[in-house]
Amino acid sequence: MEAEIILKYDNEKYAKAVANAVSPDNFKTPSNLSVKTLCSGKDVVTKIKCKGKLSTLLATIDDLLFCVSTAEKTLETAESFQKSNTNR
Repeated sequence: MEAEIILKYDNEKYAKAVANAVSPDNFKTPSNLSVKTLCSGKDVVTKIKCKGKLSTLLATIDDLLFCVSTAEKTLETAESFQKSNTNR
């Protein structure tokens, strides 16, 4: 089974930051699972290959999206903090 997830962002810098945040998953996978994330312009593209059960694929997608959400929230908080410090 394979899945490709494409996340689109407003700018390349943000997309690269999200891709970098979730790219450690590229290396820490069981032998029956492959996760590759890369930044392509303003898009973050993740390709998942799973030789196991459908539930494993779905859990991997869920984990990826949770990690992406956490990265996005962290970036938003950092940007907000930076703006508030700039306005002082």
